[in-house]
Amino acid sequence: MSLTDLRLFGRTGLKVSPFTLGTMNFGARGNSSHEDSIRIIHRALDAGINTVDTADVYSKGESEEIVGKALKGLGSKNRRDDVILASKFHGNVDGNPLHQGNSRWWITRAVEDSLRRLGTDHLDLYQVHRPEAQTDIDETVGALDDLVHQGKIRYYGTSVFSPGELIEAQWSAEKHKLERPVSEQVPYSLLIRGIERETLPIARSYGLGVLTYGPLAAGWLSGKYRLGAGQPESRRADLIPGRFDVDAPHNADKLRAADALAVLAEESGLSLIHLALGFVLSHPDVSSAIIGPRTLEHLESQLGAADVVLSSDILDKIDEIIPPGTVFTERDTGIIRDAIANPALRRTVTA
Repeated sequence: MSLTDLRLFGRTGLKVSPFTLGTMNFGARGNSSHEDSIRIIHRALDAGINTVDTADVYSKGESEEIVGKALKGLGSKNRRDDVILASKFHGNVDGNPLHQGNSRWWITRAVEDSLRRLGTDHLDLYQVHRPEAQTDIDETVGALDDLVHQGKIRYYGTSVFSPGELIEAQWSAEKHKLERPVSEQVPYSLLIRGIERETLPIARSYGLGVLTYGPLAAGWLSGKYRLGAGQPESRRADLIPGRFDVDAPHNADKLRAADALAVLAEESGLSLIHLALGFVLSHPDVSSAIIGPRTLEHLESQLGAADVVLSSDILDKIDEIIPPGTVFTERDTGIIRDAIANPALRRTVTA
């Protein structure tokens, strides 16, 4: 396997590279240098990556602007036509409470804003960044179906939908005879295996393409998180300290697992980064793994993992360390559901 060995994207017939370039770290939230970020994008494309994923909320639209510049800045190489360009809507971009969500009102505006920032007339994949209980799924699916027929998007998909929400979206499209969602984007790594329980089997049943993100578990699988090594320096840890605190009781099991995986990688003659990426790509229902480098060095450290093929023996040892379906914390799933976060949804209040 290599970066040029394309994989089918569900039942669409579309072929995607094993890695998708994620651009969350381009812009004010990560790498603030547009020139540096553009170099990373160009290097990824030159290496064989053909799919680029962004979102309107990444650095408040700046990431989309950087991607647009990068695709235009390829000189005589008209690479836009050869790039599968994906973006997302849902989150608030500018502080206006109307500018968010999954309503037809917002979707029809959000797509125009993304197309403008990206400097293109269509998106190849437009994704619902998060589910929204307040908006009827028929409303969202209907608006996205319209965008397909208007030629503004080629396909649409979802991100971090629950198993029930995935099926509901499919039923909505079928009921109204509309274009259906073709993909799901979801976190998946050696340390975050929850989607193996229901999401991936549902994706297989409905023929969905699956884009996975966070293959390094937000840095936990970088090789820096080891027993007795102390708190690693991390930009993410500075932003969300509780999630990465190696001394926190709720992270104890995750730290032990990360250390055991690092030992296994060493015994297997691999870096932990390559073991982690090889694991994600080994699942037959994963179409492409999103990597999100902030620097060129980060990108180079990950590209070679497309050539990694893990033996059954190594995969069995991984299952012993992290049993299939394991999730350590609710936050690792990519969303804390309203039913868990809002006590009012679980209690009948009496006078």
